[in-house]
Amino acid sequence: MDNFRIEKDTLGEVHVPKEKFWGAQTQRSKENFKIGTEKMPLEVIYGLAFIKKAAAIVNFQLGKLSEVKMNAIKKVCDEILNGDYDEHFPLAVWQTGSGTQSNMNVNEVIAHVANGRLIAQGETEKIHPNDDVNMSQSSNDTFPTSMHIAAYIKITKNLLPAIQELKSTLLKKEKAFSNIVKIGRTHLQDATPLTLGQEISGWRFMLEKNEQMITEAAKFLLDLAIGGTAVGTGMNASPQFGADVAKQVTKLTGYPFRSSDNKFHALTSHDEIVFVHGGLKALAADLLKIANDVRWLASGPRSGIGEIRIPANEPGSSIMPGKVNPTQSEALTMVACQVFGNDATIGFAASQGNFELNVFKPVIIYNLIQSITLLSDGVISFNQHCAKGIEVNEEVIKEHVERSLMLVTALNPHIGYEKAAAIAKLAFKENSSLREAAIQTGYLSAEQFDQWVKPENMV
Repeated sequence: MDNFRIEKDTLGEVHVPKEKFWGAQTQRSKENFKIGTEKMPLEVIYGLAFIKKAAAIVNFQLGKLSEVKMNAIKKVCDEILNGDYDEHFPLAVWQTGSGTQSNMNVNEVIAHVANGRLIAQGETEKIHPNDDVNMSQSSNDTFPTSMHIAAYIKITKNLLPAIQELKSTLLKKEKAFSNIVKIGRTHLQDATPLTLGQEISGWRFMLEKNEQMITEAAKFLLDLAIGGTAVGTGMNASPQFGADVAKQVTKLTGYPFRSSDNKFHALTSHDEIVFVHGGLKALAADLLKIANDVRWLASGPRSGIGEIRIPANEPGSSIMPGKVNPTQSEALTMVACQVFGNDATIGFAASQGNFELNVFKPVIIYNLIQSITLLSDGVISFNQHCAKGIEVNEEVIKEHVERSLMLVTALNPHIGYEKAAAIAKLAFKENSSLREAAIQTGYLSAEQFDQWVKPENMV
């Protein structure tokens, strides 16, 4: 037992590894919830550290916490935010539905580290994880508050910049290929022409809309549950505590967080996260469409569409020499599938709040953070290793345009739909060009065909 120390909680004594900074409640959770490999995201831990630091400042200002304790708590929180103690937050996602044990994990680590310093400094005060670090709080308001802080920061710092980078790349491609006339496709069949730049502009505008929707939706995450304590009444917290902590969190993060107008809602509902993840699902849907378009347009190299070329990043087959696959598109579409699944999980979990508390919080935030992470990383990877390297195959594009039967649409205003359709059917039946079929029908002359059917004028 030399490798363990004795920690106590209200249930009795617990053996904790000496080198670990957590306490009895964390150890109990670690032993009682050996479920899966998914751990509480560090983003949530950092969100709790912001809250604990802000709460210590406010409790000091309210005369509830000594300056010595405030400073000790603040210092450890800064070190947590610096990533110094990541290994000391080991708990599974699959724990109590309020996130209580992760809240206590943070409280215990702060108290343990701070007390070690206070003893070394000769201070007589001792910090208690519940009475001091968790003062004026409960897990029921700190955990949903950390959920919002974590998600908002990650969206702002990671996802939105990633979207902007891919959008910038597509804008450059849109301009570079603005004069490349190609055949359009609807229902997977030939359609009237457009430029490759116009086609890419659709992709780029998807990202612009996604960016706008996610930015607007994320604003709802700025409302914080802090101050609601156990059921929303604010019991054991000063009336101004929630608003004051939100102001401190704003100072610490640089983002305009605010205290929720209704704490009863903030504890039991996660509709804001459902709404935000809806924006992420919309992004995933558009990314899947873009990635599919890219791999279809690059298909081949000799038996597919082959209108664009994408970078050859790695060998594509363990048996077929020289094969190159659209791996970035494949990775991004798998990300999209995962996000769709996460959206279903979040929607169902958010619907399960009973009375004053939703007890599916850990799985909700785990899936939200995973979606943000996967989308951010996936977009960056697709941009760097695929989108930036897209090149045009003008020879193939020209051939497809010249062979397309849908150029006949340009004849509608001159000879009517039915005669134009007859020309297209004849060309298809005899495997001839539209020009040859048009002349053969006698509906127009070669000169008229050349004058009226110009793909560059049809875009």
